[in-house]
Amino acid sequence: MIDWVGFIPAALLVSLIPGANQLLGLSNAVRHGPLRALAGVGGRLAAFVVLIGLVVAGLGAILAASATALEVIKWVGVIYLAWLGITSLHGAMRAEAQHAEATTQHGTWPIVAHEFAVAISNPKALLLFAALLPQFTDTTAPGADLNIALLGAAYLLIELLVGLLYIAAGRRIGATGIPARTQRRVALGTGVTFLGMSALLAVDDLA
Repeated sequence: MIDWVGFIPAALLVSLIPGANQLLGLSNAVRHGPLRALAGVGGRLAAFVVLIGLVVAGLGAILAASATALEVIKWVGVIYLAWLGITSLHGAMRAEAQHAEATTQHGTWPIVAHEFAVAISNPKALLLFAALLPQFTDTTAPGADLNIALLGAAYLLIELLVGLLYIAAGRRIGATGIPARTQRRVALGTGVTFLGMSALLAVDDLA
């Protein structure tokens, strides 16, 4: 049996907390428009499907208990977040014309790939699913794997809805005719935030 009454508000709260992917979705909506940002959310959800699949298969707990595996995932995440931060800062420091050109020439697939990579390389996402989902069902009862999968599917729906809220906020910020100066400020803020997240993850022992 699934405790939906307890799970839904908990999952909603977790999803609403601004993280790397939500920030990336907001930034994508500002810089590239809501449709490309929505495609990016699809990349994020694909990564979460992989992580939830690991939990359903029982591998999530094994990886969470492996200090070596978590360290590897952690440093991959640190490096990738730092790279995103540096590239955002580089874009923010370009001239207006160069920056405007750069923000309109990106295709959809790089946006999807970025969201997927940020989500899949975040060890806290794996720990979250491994710790959160089993709390709301009896893992010793028959059909526990199916219940965890259903909880995971429900979380994906909640993540999609919250992602749409962030995209809507980004669309509002990046309304038609957004000045290049505002685009640079968004890129600058995004870059600084990603570098901060990279630093925080680097010093986090994931205990």
